[in-house]
Amino acid sequence: MGKFRYFNDDVFFDVLSQLSTKILVGLKCVSKGWHSLISDRRFIQSQLRQTRLTVSGFIFQEKFQWYDEDIKTVSYININPVEKESFQVKQTVFDFLPEDVVVLASCNGLVCCRSCFPQTQSQDPPAIYVCNPVNKEFFTLTCAGLDRDSSVALAFDPSQEPVDTCTNFKLVRAQQFETEEEEMYFAFEIYSSRVGAWRKSNEICKCSKSLFKNKGIYIGGMLHWLTDGDSILAFDLDKELSLLISVPVPAAEFKSIPQACIGESQGLLHYVMISEEGLHLWCLEDHLECKWTLKYSNPLETMEKEHPQFLCNLKERVTNAYDTPWVNPLAYKDNPLLMRVAAKIYLYDFESSEMQMVCDASKLGSSSIFFPTVFAYSMSLVPLNH
Repeated sequence: MGKFRYFNDDVFFDVLSQLSTKILVGLKCVSKGWHSLISDRRFIQSQLRQTRLTVSGFIFQEKFQWYDEDIKTVSYININPVEKESFQVKQTVFDFLPEDVVVLASCNGLVCCRSCFPQTQSQDPPAIYVCNPVNKEFFTLTCAGLDRDSSVALAFDPSQEPVDTCTNFKLVRAQQFETEEEEMYFAFEIYSSRVGAWRKSNEICKCSKSLFKNKGIYIGGMLHWLTDGDSILAFDLDKELSLLISVPVPAAEFKSIPQACIGESQGLLHYVMISEEGLHLWCLEDHLECKWTLKYSNPLETMEKEHPQFLCNLKERVTNAYDTPWVNPLAYKDNPLLMRVAAKIYLYDFESSEMQMVCDASKLGSSSIFFPTVFAYSMSLVPLNH
């Protein structure tokens, strides 16, 4: 390190801020000076401007469908290990939080969690934690009436909310209610870290379907929730307006029960679906007109020929699967699709059609093939301290 002392701080600032978050986390251990520089808010803001947040892994959590208890184990699947073919599964990523949690949302390096039910503190309201697993910082708040089925989404965009002075984020709670006429609708409650309080939005959205799978994907100022019908619930945070976006192809078009998930790539909403017709990827070009563009299509027979070591009798098994789908897309971001086939977890690359086995589903828990919550995660240095 001696030869570096002749360089001024500006040189280190300019060079280091061009490196990825994963590299910078390791470089923080080089010296106290480098740790201080890499932890500085101005440096983090510069690094965010010069580098792109890419998916580094997936957060995976089992969920009981019919019980009121939560499964406390949270797994993190690292898809960028040192050895390319050796994927890592860790279950200690959130150990820095004061209690066991359920993950609710992930957005640009930040993760939103809540206390597990049943709670150990019988009288205390459940806590919500907005945290950054990289620097092990977290922010704690509460939400009146929060229960096991509450959907809380996280909205954080460092390009719109600079982090050089403080880190501002929003939470949106989507709740479903029923009118006296037995019509179902969603109402929205918004928390702003800038204000430090929740408030109810005047907006409502009539919808009889329930929210499903990876809820609350934040893209370009809008939150998106996949429903268990043929629609996606969207909420514009700035205008506080909602709409239902029809999916590209309704489920009734297929003999089987198609399986789908939503995700983000290049700042646009994407819809992944697997049916007896194959694996398809659509991109939403226009919210108001529900204009979808088909970006990728691969028949199941072709997928089987491309990956005979992983897939067998795929079309028959997809067509005849009902209670538990044979193939289930779990989460998608920036090209990689995390999917389950039978009792194994795979990564699928849409650009190359390559497929890699990540792990046995049993490694993620005994209930991992039933209704898991899965989010894409991007490493970030974003601080949450004030």
